[in-house]
Amino acid sequence: MATDIDRYELTWIYICVVALLVLFGVLLYSAYALGIHVETDVGQIHPAQVATTPPFDQPGLRMIGPDHYEAVIVARAWVFDPPEIRVPVGSTVTFKLTSIDVIHGFKIPRTGINRMIVPGQISEVTHRFDEPGTYTFFCHEYCGSGHHIMNGGIVVEPR
Repeated sequence: MATDIDRYELTWIYICVVALLVLFGVLLYSAYALGIHVETDVGQIHPAQVATTPPFDQPGLRMIGPDHYEAVIVARAWVFDPPEIRVPVGSTVTFKLTSIDVIHGFKIPRTGINRMIVPGQISEVTHRFDEPGTYTFFCHEYCGSGHHIMNGGIVVEPR
């Protein structure tokens, strides 16, 4: 009788160890194969001074190298500034993001870009757009009654 109980207990220990190893494997796959990372803080800015602090005092798109652009985007209650950017196909875009009021989100489907925009924090993410078309970005963190209309677009134009 005691050996049967020991065998069942040992079986459940093995099942738990295998489950933990599988979950750890999923975590590693998410971090490295899918490129899902913890948000990195590339700088601080006082939310009240965003409008007077470069580069956020002039949001928009600027070329910083051959086929490399910097998109400076400011999030505020229910709008992204600028609401649309246009780049040629094959361009690499580095997004610099901040918020002036509450926590917002920045998600671009089909790209893996998914960032939280925290007031006082500068977020940065880079992506290469190899396919022409319109890529919608939107706020995925509930930010108030107008949250559902907070979106914008990236138009990737043929050369």
